[in-house]
Amino acid sequence: MKKIGSIISSKDLKGDHRNKYEYQAYGNRLAEELSDPKHRSLYIKLAKEEERELLDRAREFALGKEDASTKGRLFMWKLTELRKEKRNEAD
Repeated sequence: MKKIGSIISSKDLKGDHRNKYEYQAYGNRLAEELSDPKHRSLYIKLAKEEERELLDRAREFALGKEDASTKGRLFMWKLTELRKEKRNEAD
């Protein structure tokens, strides 16, 4: 049985230097999927501070709209709506 280090080095896999933590990887992936690299730091901040369920639901909504020109804007709108819904449920 081979060691995991030797397998990785034989495959020549390189990690992204920006992804030190899991939330950074998620934020970077969001920025790429939504074609919005300009606001990468915003997505990382959201991934760190916001509930993942809300982010996933907003992401699925934005990516499901094929005709949307700015998926980042649509994502933020849906996230705001989901936050309002959650706040209303808590009251």
